[in-house]
Amino acid sequence: MSTNEDGLLGPKGFKIRTISCGINTPKGTRKDMLLIATDKPASAAGVFTTNRVKASPVLLSQSHVSNGLAQAIVVNSGNANACNGKAGMSDAESMVNEVANGMGIASDLVLIASTGVIGRPLPMECILEGIQESVTSIELDPDRDAAQAIMTTDTVPKEHAISIDIDSNTIMIGGIAKGAGMICPNMATMISVLTTDAAIAPGALRAALCHATDSSFNCLSVDGDMSTNDTVLILANGNATNPMISTEQSPGYPEFVAGLVEVCTVLAKKIARDGEGATKLIEIEVVGAASDDEARAIGMTVANSALVKTAIYGNDPNWGRIICAVGYADAESDPDLIDLYLCGRQMTYDGQGLLLDEPDMRAALSSETIPLKIDLKIGAGKATIWTCDMSHEYVTINAEYTT
Repeated sequence: MSTNEDGLLGPKGFKIRTISCGINTPKGTRKDMLLIATDKPASAAGVFTTNRVKASPVLLSQSHVSNGLAQAIVVNSGNANACNGKAGMSDAESMVNEVANGMGIASDLVLIASTGVIGRPLPMECILEGIQESVTSIELDPDRDAAQAIMTTDTVPKEHAISIDIDSNTIMIGGIAKGAGMICPNMATMISVLTTDAAIAPGALRAALCHATDSSFNCLSVDGDMSTNDTVLILANGNATNPMISTEQSPGYPEFVAGLVEVCTVLAKKIARDGEGATKLIEIEVVGAASDDEARAIGMTVANSALVKTAIYGNDPNWGRIICAVGYADAESDPDLIDLYLCGRQMTYDGQGLLLDEPDMRAALSSETIPLKIDLKIGAGKATIWTCDMSHEYVTINAEYTT
């Protein structure tokens, strides 16, 4: 398995166009629309927000991807098209139809995602103009700024691609993601688009995506808020020469899943590192839990603790906040058994604090990556969760988001 940063264009047979429509900023100031397409219908799968309030693009993509095929994906930033009622669904359908008409394909072969401010009508005139321009120019030299076109409060674009061998055939898996706030639980206000040239059937692709999402994006938290627009989409156009992966039992399926997990995990960690106002990536490893699910519940509880996140931001080795969060998590733990490690230093043994060198700990906590390990010593359950610290800047960003 080898890696590169080609993102969506790593796999063969995909075309990309990015456009500045002027959705939430003046036209020409920043890219705010992405169109990705392939020359033939591809296997397709999607995973979406579990929020009861779902944006119109989510509902429409859920419907379209249910047939297991798609040929194009259109994504806009700057406006979530959420909570806009019937007009919102009509606008989402208009975007999809504009792509379909321009490409000469059925509208149900087009998927859609949106991200940005909730409750504002889409500026459809500029959006439709942008789609028309994208469709007619997509055959030109491919754009390589796809990850930038879907950013909102992100400070850096997020993309990754890898190559893997299946039965002596090389396949590529690439992806981009956006997300910095409203991250957790079960994905976030995040969009991720993935491409692969692997030959894989829709059912197997769906199973692989669910597995990869569950072990990556669903192990991610920035601030504990769940969005209305969370979407992960993947297209597999079969342009590689590997034997068809027809089912989860097919040769090559484990290798494909491992590659997809790798791409999604890298993207998830990039989201955590770029959390709104974040200065540090925190990697929480929970072991010795009663089950994997309970390990994840404890890890997420610690990750979402404002007291833990602010202490780490301030280089404060206040491990009591971590033990406290473990104790109120909806999972089994025994306070007399917990071993806690922070930045490689053991903080507790059987739940009791050990003497620590505070200047050394403060220096260790000034690193950009903070490892945190919690050993419950109850069972074999384990999980890894990624989050970030919480700074003054987080409040500033979210206090001024719509202005």
